[in-house]
Amino acid sequence: MEKKKELSSEQSAELLKTLKIRFEKNIGRHTGLNWNNVAAKLATAGSEQKLWSLNEMENTGGEPDVVGFDASTGEYLFYDCSEETPKGRRSLCYDREALESRKEHKPGNNALDFASSMGIKLLSEDQYRELQKLGKFDTKTSSWVQTPSEIRIHGGAIFCDRRYEHVFVYHNGADSYYSVRGFRGSLRV
Repeated sequence: MEKKKELSSEQSAELLKTLKIRFEKNIGRHTGLNWNNVAAKLATAGSEQKLWSLNEMENTGGEPDVVGFDASTGEYLFYDCSEETPKGRRSLCYDREALESRKEHKPGNNALDFASSMGIKLLSEDQYRELQKLGKFDTKTSSWVQTPSEIRIHGGAIFCDRRYEHVFVYHNGADSYYSVRGFRGSLRV
């Protein structure tokens, strides 16, 4: 049975309250943007699915926050801004193919399917680097990022973290998984 992908009015109000507090506390992530405009966008018809996705990001420990505005589309961009990779999205291999290729000790899920089920996308390497300009993230953990097909066809996938005041991009077998590796997502609203 498919999970209902909308929130009650009480859940929506609670989520908006949480997002507003985070927005105001971290104003440096979205200089020049106004919460009232973000809230109005989130309140428009058709945003119910987006609110549900933001709630999923919140419930899995992502601490979503506004990191930009795309004037060409009129969309606000949310990223997971938790200090470390979201706790509710760790110990995952990269994708379904990697999950199915494991003979034993399979993880419970994979990053791409998990993100899709939430209605979000994994950050790209460029988006990850942009996030790191807004703070210090993944200093003890790491996050899978979108992997180019020319890497994935060879069985690999890429992930990023921050160590020694530098953002690193690494590779691993796509079927690998670790308790400190998860994924960060993005959502356009």
